Amino acid sequence: MNILWDFDGTLFDTYPAYTNIIYKVLGEKVDKAGIYKELKVSFSHAMEYFNISEQQRNEIKLMNKGIAADEVKPFTGVEEILKTAEINVIMTHKSYDGVVNFLRHYGWERYFAEIVTLENGFPRKPAVNAYQYLHTKYSIDLAIGDRELDLIPAKELGIQTCIFQNQCEFADFHLSDFADFFKVYPMKA
Repeated sequence: MNILWDFDGTLFDTYPAYTNIIYKVLGEKVDKAGIYKELKVSFSHAMEYFNISEQQRNEIKLMNKGIAADEVKPFTGVEEILKTAEINVIMTHKSYDGVVNFLRHYGWERYFAEIVTLENGFPRKPAVNAYQYLHTKYSIDLAIGDRELDLIPAKELGIQTCIFQNQCEFADFHLSDFADFFKVYPMKA
């Protein structure tokens, strides 16, 4: 089984940290639940939704880079899936260094054959380009993400999809907890 993973909100529970940063930058004028909800659509959607200025965006980006790896935990059950898969790859909008920082902290670098970020020159999701590249190279069987935009390119390529802790009408599988992965996906643990 070859799996394409999203990073934020799929492998690691980063949204609470991002929510706290936006909450601070907005001067605590918006409730955290509202920020979290809009982030689950996409980061750029949240920036637009809250009418965040360029100065505030820069402040948020700087603060995001300062998040320590030990402040963000991987989701329970992910490592068992990573160990069982033949090949794991990541496609994310997060910076390569940011991803590697978290993977190294938890000793997970060894699980991934490749990490593709915007730094590779591919357009943002839901553009299919990065997924096409990874699928051609690794014959991806399943794409796992926490947002619809993580699954759209996979669907376009005919790859099975799994939505994590969110809703998506066209996802092949829905999971609220990775501990249930082997119950809903036909893969041997």
